[in-house]
Amino acid sequence: MKYLTTIIILCTLVGCSKTIKTNQIQRIDGSSISETQLDEQIKTLVDTANVTGLTVTIFNQDTIAYQKAFGYSNFNKKDSLNINHVFYGASLSKSVFGYIVAQLANEGIIDLDKPLQDYLDIPLPKMEFDRTWRGFGNLENDDRYKDITARMCLSHTTGFPNWRWISRTNQFQPEVETIHFYFDPGTEYSYSGEGIRLLQIVVEKITGIGLEQLAKERVFEPLGMDMTSYIWRERFENKYCYGHTTAQKVIDKDTEDDAGAAGSMETTPVDYSKFLSKIMALSSQNSNVTNLMFTPNIRITSKKQFGQEAMEKTNANDSIALSYGLGWGLLKSPYGDGYFKEGHGEGFQHYSIIFPEKRIGILLMSNSDNAESIFKDVLALGIADTYTPWYWEDYIPYNMK
Repeated sequence: MKYLTTIIILCTLVGCSKTIKTNQIQRIDGSSISETQLDEQIKTLVDTANVTGLTVTIFNQDTIAYQKAFGYSNFNKKDSLNINHVFYGASLSKSVFGYIVAQLANEGIIDLDKPLQDYLDIPLPKMEFDRTWRGFGNLENDDRYKDITARMCLSHTTGFPNWRWISRTNQFQPEVETIHFYFDPGTEYSYSGEGIRLLQIVVEKITGIGLEQLAKERVFEPLGMDMTSYIWRERFENKYCYGHTTAQKVIDKDTEDDAGAAGSMETTPVDYSKFLSKIMALSSQNSNVTNLMFTPNIRITSKKQFGQEAMEKTNANDSIALSYGLGWGLLKSPYGDGYFKEGHGEGFQHYSIIFPEKRIGILLMSNSDNAESIFKDVLALGIADTYTPWYWEDYIPYNMK
């Protein structure tokens, strides 16, 4: 009997030990998934959809509960991707910039609703730039530029195109060097890198500090983001991953020596996770800065964010109250508000969303043009996020194309 009791106790202890070792990832709906299950299902999605490389980071209680890399850094060499590889961050650059501007606004250094022209010594169309295609000279007879504010720039309501050489239906027009308004500033939503770039010019003038230095002082150094920068650094050499086409062809690495708030940032999954953890913690603490960032400024009613359907209206996203704040997209769910930011560049596709009330979030960073085709599934698997407007984002699943 003594031996039987001992065996039962041992079996119980072994069972408990297995339970302890099986990490459970908490999801926003109260459910959970084991690390092993998540590994297996993500790997299946990556392989099935020909996603060259993907990193997945999940936050529970504002800290990292899961962080893994799948696939390759360079498909030709079959080098394994890892969480410390430097990625082209694309428009994740804008979320960091939004945080910097929200800090400046909270400190009274910039007024979000003061026309940007009021901060400039000469009319915007008269300003000279080292690269002529960055100028605003053709707006000289269009006074609407005088109405643009910082809030409009970060909420994508300036009326400007995304980039002057890309049409509103997302057609590349390399010969176009002039800029124009699609609509009166402040009246509609239309994603615009041009608007972000304009605000960067004004912020640098107000502070007397370049974007890279501002980011270094206010974000990168305080958070220990040693492998993040708006310009290319020597320390990134031999530590970056390559972008890949849908056919998994390697894209030559492009480097940037001119800091651009709209999309020049290089970062790693480890570094950007530090930023998201900070933002979640601040929001959980009802910070003035995140309150500014996450206040809805414009309701979004377009069918898609880009392309022809961006000009068509829908009520499909009314249930999540799809909106935009300062550099971040906003939505509502039964589990609290969600705040998201995506990044999309040639060979790189990223997405992040946080739910501060649940203290749960997820970051997806990929070096593949096929990645967005599994984002819907990975979001549902990882944190039970079925609220991200995947159709509006054009995250069409690989098995629906």
